[in-house]
Amino acid sequence: MDKNGIRDRVTRELNANHGLLPMKPCWVARDFLPPGKRLGLTEAEYDVGPRGFICERWIVSETKADNTINVPHEGQSYIKMSAGEPILLIDALETCREALLGPEYAKRHHGLDRLLKIYDYKKRLFYHIHQKKADAAKVGMNSKEEAYHYLDADLGAHPETFFGVHPYIVREGLQKELLLPYLVNWQGEDVLKHARAYLNVVGEGFHLAPGILHAPGTALTLELQESSDIMSVMQAEIEGTKIDKSMLYRHIPDAEVKAKQEEAALDDVDWAACADPYFYENHRLHPQPISAPVPDGVSEEWVWYNSTRFNGTRVTLAPGASYLSPALGVHGIFVWKGHGTVGGFPVEGQKVTLEDSRDEFLVSHDRALKGVEVKNTGDTPLVLFKFFGPEINDEIVPFIEKRV
Repeated sequence: MDKNGIRDRVTRELNANHGLLPMKPCWVARDFLPPGKRLGLTEAEYDVGPRGFICERWIVSETKADNTINVPHEGQSYIKMSAGEPILLIDALETCREALLGPEYAKRHHGLDRLLKIYDYKKRLFYHIHQKKADAAKVGMNSKEEAYHYLDADLGAHPETFFGVHPYIVREGLQKELLLPYLVNWQGEDVLKHARAYLNVVGEGFHLAPGILHAPGTALTLELQESSDIMSVMQAEIEGTKIDKSMLYRHIPDAEVKAKQEEAALDDVDWAACADPYFYENHRLHPQPISAPVPDGVSEEWVWYNSTRFNGTRVTLAPGASYLSPALGVHGIFVWKGHGTVGGFPVEGQKVTLEDSRDEFLVSHDRALKGVEVKNTGDTPLVLFKFFGPEINDEIVPFIEKRV
């Protein structure tokens, strides 16, 4: 279908749905670690052969997954259409950018510029970084600032995340002396003894800037981040699972690897941020009520904040409650628990198949300003998340009061 055809179909869908677009579920496989199998699929559906296992679900996503085996549009969401074949979200953004983003926002942004994902691993993730803006640009990618929210689900075997390094390492300039041998020898997981671990607490999370070493725990995690799939891995093994050393150099220019070998990865680390003595206090996220009033039986709280690159809230409705949910611009909605309606569409959390769900929407700019009506028609709380890209909530998003 050509661009005019896509534009016509998306425009008709936007008009019919008053600016609300339901999405198909989008699955991402990984070949480096086993899955936690908490995403709602059948046992057999997690295994995708040479590609590994489905370990992540990306939500209202324009981002392409960067995997060893290239699958066209892996990680990129499709819009469910009322008639005919689904349409790629990136194609809709290209042809209907102003209608989706709003005229002013579309002048500054070509897309949504954020990614929400659920990641679901049986084992703790490896110790790694996401490159800062300048380093990411060297390989033609975006940096990856990110924030976690731990969902109320089985926490897995290791619900604690390692962050940064012990402060004395940077204070005494021991980074290469202590850490480089692990990268050269590339065996075991003892590198984690040089980091500090914090418990994954349901309903809380952490905010993380690019360049900070981290090894996420096994809690089922709803992560909001910049639109990117960049990383360098600095741990050779996880509970017997070997990590290919190519993951260390994954997104470092070949010339830098040739000149410095393993040391090139350490050059991408933000050591000052890794050694923050108040790391926990300066990065922990816990729900913060929004400043605007909400009806009885409804709560809305910031769960991703401390950033203007992205942010988002959790909305909880008691049985029978309804809420005209306002927003300042284009955003996504993900329904986590309960039954109800969103903008007239029936929704159900945690009910998903490979091909379909009733829990995921893109809300256009104009519809966001008018508000989306949410109703809880079930007998348990309805819980959903609203998530935003850069600039939309700059004037209202809270920030952590930084300790130094």
